[in-house]
Amino acid sequence: MERLSAFDAGFLDAEDADPHISLAVGAVSVLEGPVPSQDDIVTALAARILAIPRLGQVVRRAPFDLSAPQWVADPAPDLAHHIRRAALPHPGDDEALFRFTAEAMESRLDRERPLWQCWIIEGLPRGRWAILMKVHHCIADGIAALHMLSGLCDGGEHTTYVGAIQPAHQPDPEAARRLSLNPIRWAQDAWSTASAVASTATTTLVGGIEILDSLVRPSDDSVFNGPITSMRRYSAVQVSLADALTVCRTFDVTLNDVALAAITDSFRAALIRRGAEPRHHSLRTLVPVSVRPADAMNRADNQVSVMLPYLPVDESDRLEQLRAVHRTLTRVKAGGQRSAGSTAVSIVKSVPFAVASRVIRTVTALPQRGVVALATNVPGPRDRLRLMGHDVVRMLPVPPVALRLRAAVGILSYGDDLVFGITTDFDAFPDVAELADGIADAVADLTRQAAGRVPPPGDQVGG
Repeated sequence: MERLSAFDAGFLDAEDADPHISLAVGAVSVLEGPVPSQDDIVTALAARILAIPRLGQVVRRAPFDLSAPQWVADPAPDLAHHIRRAALPHPGDDEALFRFTAEAMESRLDRERPLWQCWIIEGLPRGRWAILMKVHHCIADGIAALHMLSGLCDGGEHTTYVGAIQPAHQPDPEAARRLSLNPIRWAQDAWSTASAVASTATTTLVGGIEILDSLVRPSDDSVFNGPITSMRRYSAVQVSLADALTVCRTFDVTLNDVALAAITDSFRAALIRRGAEPRHHSLRTLVPVSVRPADAMNRADNQVSVMLPYLPVDESDRLEQLRAVHRTLTRVKAGGQRSAGSTAVSIVKSVPFAVASRVIRTVTALPQRGVVALATNVPGPRDRLRLMGHDVVRMLPVPPVALRLRAAVGILSYGDDLVFGITTDFDAFPDVAELADGIADAVADLTRQAAGRVPPPGDQVGG
């Protein structure tokens, strides 16, 4: 018998706190045609899907939530409840695909069945078709979900860029080698350890205060923060990963810096379109940070901490935006927000479930006004995938929106592309396509500025 951790179950609690949200993560894979028949698709996917335990299990909650929910085998498995088919209206362009994606992600997954859904989408141009895979966040975070979904493709799991993204906390591999029988060395090590623990505790405390402050202090401009409706908009754009890495090498920044700088510039333009003045504190952004160790990449659960930096929308120059993002993230990484987030998750996992569940429900129901957007970076497959012998030519991330954050940006590296998928509240962002175009324009401009300069060797994929 397996139980959900309080942290994983918290995504169910957060969903329950707002009837207008669905906390499912998604990915759209566009494939070369022709589209197989429904029977062929079900036959091909059935064995692969059912080989993933979580996709054949349902959540069963205890009475009054006195104990953690259980994962139990679906008593009546039927893939017809999960694998569905749809056709886009002519001409089946990106606008139609994005509209369908938004509508498919709006509805909540049926908790009486395994928490996933798969849409086979026909009618794309050039004889192509697509698969939209939708999985509840209580099953997996972005990295685990990508490993899970890539495992459905031909050849099973594939090499991803995840090796270049280091977890937030790693054990010191040299610690065991520094053992000594010298009592003076013991005293020195004890003092160093005590100092390190005190320093870490102080840093974590400061980080915790920063997180709490961000949740209770309203942003300078709350146009992107507020109640969320039940309808969504979606858009996506892809840029050259090679171009982005050239920017990284030229200006000595990370890929995550480049992505967040492009998001900064696009959201700055969105503020200006709304007649709002972009200020330093206008765009505090929730940036999830993986704390997943290398030996747990295949584990279906959530292992993340958070950073809550202000993205520099008050800066108009794109190169200065990039440098400001790099400085901000460097400072935040060196601070205690990630440690505080990890500590909070550990505390949630260690206290009785009934207590943790009620705390999570209370906190997620509060109208936080300090954080206004989400940006999550998921390292995807390095090589192009194939499914049922068909090339996956595009892969688009689909993040959820919740907790009064009306816009969420998923960042995915896939093959030679860096892809941005943007989910927004329908009423708050009629300009979601302009958000996507603004990100592409910012990356293109940074690439032009990097042209002609001689970058140092190597590349920086980490974030």
